[in-house]
Amino acid sequence: MDNLVVILMKIGVLIFSVVVHEVAHGITALKMGDATAKYAGRLTLNPLPHLDPFMSVILPAFLIATGAPFIVGGAKPVPVNPAYFRDHRKGTLAVSLAGPASNILLAVLCAVLMIFAVKVEFITRNMPGIFVLLQYGVLINVVLAVFNLMPIPPLDGSHVLMAFLPYEAAVKYSSIAPYGMIIILVMLMLGFLQAILGPVFYVVNKLILMFI
Repeated sequence: MDNLVVILMKIGVLIFSVVVHEVAHGITALKMGDATAKYAGRLTLNPLPHLDPFMSVILPAFLIATGAPFIVGGAKPVPVNPAYFRDHRKGTLAVSLAGPASNILLAVLCAVLMIFAVKVEFITRNMPGIFVLLQYGVLINVVLAVFNLMPIPPLDGSHVLMAFLPYEAAVKYSSIAPYGMIIILVMLMLGFLQAILGPVFYVVNKLILMFI
């Protein structure tokens, strides 16, 4: 398959997945009592309101340009006001975990469809692009889930961690939030991000090959 087509597939899957991720945050926040994302117009699958210059463009472009085996990125975080949560801790945990959970669900859905595609030989024989698209659906979404659970602000893992920290410790930990993107960029430039997510991509890809 043409390399450009594969790159476009990866980008398409990534954008759709990060948008679903953010919408999942917003919908869960709404169920917890906070309608901020709804009123901000962020409960939509239209990617335009969600795109972030660094997470949606620079980060994935860098990974593609450097030939990284995986692609990862993100979208502009949906606005959430925990003050509206009926239960602050429960709401924080639910909203924080909703994004990664949505990626895992997308990965499972793509895996099921991929297995179905293998069973229906007509699809793999005549429409190989669909199979490749589903494969990237699994790989990218699992990597996204793991990436977002890293305890680096503003990633979801940091909010999960803060929900379990004593108040003073949580306040001190949250103070590094303005430097979160810089930390991620440094990890990327030094290869730490690749060292963490590369093995995840490798293992998931091996599992895919085992079960198809």
